[in-house]
Amino acid sequence: MLRDWLKGLSYTLLQGSLDVEVDDVVYDSRQASPGAVFVCITGTHVDSHNYIPQVLKAGVKVLVVEREVEAPQSVTVVQAEHGREALAVLSAARFGHPAEKLLLAGVTGTKGKTTTTHMIRAILEAAGKKTGMIGTNGVYIGDKHYPTRNTTPESYELERYFAEMVADGCQCCVMEVSSQAMKMYRVAGITFDYGVFTNLSPDHIGPDEHKDFEEYFSCKKQVFHQSRYALVNIDDGYAGEITRGIPCAWEGFGTGGGAQYQAEHIRYVSEPDFVGLEFDIRGVHDIPVRVNIPGKFNVYNALAAAAIGLKAGVPAQALRHALEHLKLDGRMEIVHTSERCCVIVDYAHNAVSMESLLATLREYRPKRLVCVFGCGGNRSKDRRYSMGEIAGKMADFSIITADNSRYEKVEDIIADIRGSLEKAGGVFLEIPDRREAIAYSITHAQPGDMIAIIGKGHEDYQEVDGVRYPFLDRAVVQEVVADLTARGCAP
Repeated sequence: MLRDWLKGLSYTLLQGSLDVEVDDVVYDSRQASPGAVFVCITGTHVDSHNYIPQVLKAGVKVLVVEREVEAPQSVTVVQAEHGREALAVLSAARFGHPAEKLLLAGVTGTKGKTTTTHMIRAILEAAGKKTGMIGTNGVYIGDKHYPTRNTTPESYELERYFAEMVADGCQCCVMEVSSQAMKMYRVAGITFDYGVFTNLSPDHIGPDEHKDFEEYFSCKKQVFHQSRYALVNIDDGYAGEITRGIPCAWEGFGTGGGAQYQAEHIRYVSEPDFVGLEFDIRGVHDIPVRVNIPGKFNVYNALAAAAIGLKAGVPAQALRHALEHLKLDGRMEIVHTSERCCVIVDYAHNAVSMESLLATLREYRPKRLVCVFGCGGNRSKDRRYSMGEIAGKMADFSIITADNSRYEKVEDIIADIRGSLEKAGGVFLEIPDRREAIAYSITHAQPGDMIAIIGKGHEDYQEVDGVRYPFLDRAVVQEVVADLTARGCAP
């Protein structure tokens, strides 16, 4: 019944009756059907109010609108202030409020969301708690994986995934909560059992995103007005502002004093079969851990994940095992290690993330730091100039190659990178074919090399002239290593 589906939403009935049976919610006019509620949204580029005549022809009898519209008296018209908020409330009702049946953790912040969610899932599953996951790398439900366009899917899809998780026997769900998701009401009406704040820096500010940093910050903070409990990185400069005035209880994690979950005795470890971190979790607990992902920033990610796991009742032994045997596609992913070299695949695709990655790998004191990278086509040229400069300054040897060239020529992109790399005094080689570039980096590896293949990470395609061809950096590395091993010259 429509009346039941609208509970929790502030609305005005403009005409018709609320006592009408409905069986679905749609916001795309092409999916309209007689039993569906059609939600009108005034978007940045499309106003779905303009499609009301089409959905009425398809038999729709219920409209949710943001402004008054003309419709036959036989049609129920409900007005809400925000169509996207209405979509979220209706979608939750349509699927039976599945989020309420899951232990739900939401992770927000500028960086670290993807890694932290993977860590949380690994920890919960190590304790036998079947856990679904939603984020940049897609949706994971059991053995099933669904690619997504947005870090946080639209509310209807989100509720549908929650419902599938419940049906599949999941007890928990961990998800990335983007600032855009908050701004666009994708998680409206959802209450997180745990909200996590990783860090904050200016990002996603501009056309079709956030108008300024204040709005970006406000959207991040909103997560904690929808959480029962918060876990906050107290080493971040915005921690005080994030926690000020939030209605839920919270605890801190970090490397300094005052954190309930504090990392001490941080050690960088590089061994033939393990590259990562060792540290002790102190405070509420006293647990030594090993994390098989490099970088000090992953101390924070692991602390946040450990805090969630421990509060959810995960035994220390299961937590330690999960962190030591993480599998994270395309994020500081160690694809191959041996006495000779270590090969890492990462999504770093701009100067900031590239600089952070290379600085992190330097902490492991490789004999040579080798960087294999390109830049996406039809994007700002400043990105390729700045990445070339970073490579020239921070890598011992670079191999410039293709990324997603889109509608540009690979050679033109490489030429732009080359110019800034040369100015920075970098040593490099150009191999336009990415597969050949990866193979060269491994077959010509010198003892002690650390090879970073960056830019695409988890992406399983390469886009050329508008066509996406199957391509996965990790798979190429594995093929090269297997071929060399079969020939008796394992890297």
